[in-house]
Amino acid sequence: MTRKKLVVIGNGMAGMRTVEEILDRDAEKFAVTVFGAEPRENYNRIMLSPVLSGEKNYEDIVINDQQWYAQNAITLYSGEDVIAIDRQAHCVKTSAGRTMPYDALIIATGSSPFMIKVPGTDLDGVTTFRDMDDVERMADAARSHQNAVVIGGGLLGLEAAYGLRQRGMEVTVLHLMDTLMERQLDEAGGYLLRRELENRGIRVITQADTAALIGKSRVEAVRLKDGREIPADLVVMAVGIVPNAALARDCGLTVERGIVVDDHMTTSDPDVFAVGECVQHRGQTYGLVAPLYEMGKALADRLCRGDEPGDAGPGYQGSVTSTKLKVSGVDLFSAGDFNGGDACEDIVLRDAARGVYKRIVLKDGKIAGAVLYGDAGDGSWYFQMLKEGADVSEIRDTLIFGPEFSAGENADPNAAVAALGMDAEICGCNGVSKGDIVGAIIEHGLESVEDVRAKTKASGSCGSCAGLVESLLAHTLGDAFVAGPALKPICPCTTHTHDDVRHLIRLHNLKSIPAVMQALEWKSPNGCAACRPALNYYLLCDWPGEYTDDNQSRFVNERLHANIQKDGTYSVVPRMWGGVTTAKELRAIADVVDKFAIPSVKLTGGQRIDLFGIPKEQLPAIWTDLNKAGMVSGHAYGKALRTVKTCVGNTWCRFGTQDAMDLGIQLEKLSWGSWTPHKFKMAVSGCPRNCAEATIKDFAVISVDSGFELYVGGNGGITVRVTDLLCKVATSDDVLEYCAAFMQLYREQARYLERTAPWIERVGIGYVKAEIVDDEAGRKALAERFLRSQKIAQNDPWAQHAGADTPEFQPLKLVG
Repeated sequence: MTRKKLVVIGNGMAGMRTVEEILDRDAEKFAVTVFGAEPRENYNRIMLSPVLSGEKNYEDIVINDQQWYAQNAITLYSGEDVIAIDRQAHCVKTSAGRTMPYDALIIATGSSPFMIKVPGTDLDGVTTFRDMDDVERMADAARSHQNAVVIGGGLLGLEAAYGLRQRGMEVTVLHLMDTLMERQLDEAGGYLLRRELENRGIRVITQADTAALIGKSRVEAVRLKDGREIPADLVVMAVGIVPNAALARDCGLTVERGIVVDDHMTTSDPDVFAVGECVQHRGQTYGLVAPLYEMGKALADRLCRGDEPGDAGPGYQGSVTSTKLKVSGVDLFSAGDFNGGDACEDIVLRDAARGVYKRIVLKDGKIAGAVLYGDAGDGSWYFQMLKEGADVSEIRDTLIFGPEFSAGENADPNAAVAALGMDAEICGCNGVSKGDIVGAIIEHGLESVEDVRAKTKASGSCGSCAGLVESLLAHTLGDAFVAGPALKPICPCTTHTHDDVRHLIRLHNLKSIPAVMQALEWKSPNGCAACRPALNYYLLCDWPGEYTDDNQSRFVNERLHANIQKDGTYSVVPRMWGGVTTAKELRAIADVVDKFAIPSVKLTGGQRIDLFGIPKEQLPAIWTDLNKAGMVSGHAYGKALRTVKTCVGNTWCRFGTQDAMDLGIQLEKLSWGSWTPHKFKMAVSGCPRNCAEATIKDFAVISVDSGFELYVGGNGGITVRVTDLLCKVATSDDVLEYCAAFMQLYREQARYLERTAPWIERVGIGYVKAEIVDDEAGRKALAERFLRSQKIAQNDPWAQHAGADTPEFQPLKLVG
């Protein structure tokens, strides 16, 4: 029987797997000719990473050597490109001038790495990571150069970074998004991966947008759009792939993103087929090996089981993909859709001590997606159920623990405190360690938080550690412990209270939202609208200058720096220092009102001017005009310093004893921009007549002949609370120091969304006096921390966005 001529363009994994599948079905049907652009045999491209890292050699990853081709009577032309397909003549033409006829043609040209379009990509030392030539270039660079930059924090980029680090280079990964491998990992998994890579000496910079590669003949640095420059002797582009479809397009086949094929891998020409990364099937392209192999099986069925597609079985139905990172010691698995949604349910397990994070996403009782980090041994089990669409409702409660779960392996709700060392500080106010408390519980038979407080003073001052003390009691006493009234957690995502979280953030040196969620074993993958704003605030307060404000974890008013009104428009309140203004500022406000046809202007109770009815898209332009007049945001929308209200004091009033306006201006310039647990208001009255209504403010100053009386914890609103007297001071400098110290104590110890009034009622004015009035060194330390934080915080958000064409300030576009 005369064999049909089968020509394969591409000697890679997809094309050769197809040939193997054809040989398995009918080894006598085709005379096979293969053209490969690389001058090599077929090798396992996904194992290039271990070759780069030095863990394998090229010989270790060869799939089909020269002997295999000879044994199967396959003619291989390696290092020879096909440059044209003549469909009418049924032949291909090559770079060597060869013309090869075919009865059936398989295009398996794979994909090419995408190069970002920035200046400098043509410099020496700039490479991609796609084939053995790339590996050899990188290995050569590692022998004689020091600094490598990998652009792209996806699967391939991180494997390249690891390999170069293993070869001794200083490696920086630049990633445009805020989470590594964001297509395969959620925020929590991305955080753990980043931490592990950084522990291995790989620097990671996220939200890094490359502007240019710099150098004369060889690359010397990478410049980012924010102006930073990272030294680089070697730059590896790993930002994605593009299907190699030029040959198919040039010969008239249907091509969109890739070569369009049906379920049997047939192109728009019935004698031409395509497999691998070059194809587009049902609108999808694939870059992982499993789909490529499944395509090969479907095409082999089509070519070997009759000429009619109906004889070839169901064909290729698309793939559910899974991902594993080939970095030694990093146990990571991802599959399916982990984005979740209203119709989905998350099951999350976090083991902070072991660095384990597991998340299973369920939809309609079936697994929709999975992310496993630190312990991916059950990945194949989850993946199989995902692909099969198995109903897991009956094992839902134990699903997260894997197939070998036993009833005795339930999670310990006190695991976070159990993991602390005996010398870990539990009560910062009184210097009480975990060992002190555990020892007292055992020695004295303590049974309650009150018992521990009486014996050790733990939780006896501010009370913020009471939840930790109760957890220690439960951990130490076991079943003998009888819990007191339940302490309310932040939200259903965690068992921890606000006070626990604040304490543990400092104790464990946690400096990001994913770090907190992992260390404290959050029960949800990304938190919720209750806990994320709280965590964002706590981290901003504890790590000024180190933690980057997560704008998406704020409420809408704080994200847009204006107050949303009931009709969807916004109001704008420019800051007027101490309630004092000028003709220039008033004129600027009037001009803005006229220019933008603002429908309503209102004087506020805090001595400010409020502009109402502003569409969102006009905000940046309005801020630009107000900024030009020297006005900044009044933060009337924020959990922050709102206003400092003043009377005229002794400047104009015959009863005034001190300069209330000047002191109010000083206080406002000291404290504006500071983020606080809730809104914070101040007032300065120039005499005891209290015309500024100071005694219902969070911090109040009443001027007297001998100086100033300071009051704290007042509140207007629904529940009115009059301030408590804090102390009397002699000078305006004293007022500023006490104010800074009080604000910092409130910032550090109150719970998110807790005003000063309920906070002081909870901790007691005696505690506040002890921390600020009685402890001079402590007061000065609090004030110094506040001033240090203000150097970061006093950055006008209006100026940052003035005139900007930011998507968040644009109206939604109508589609269709």
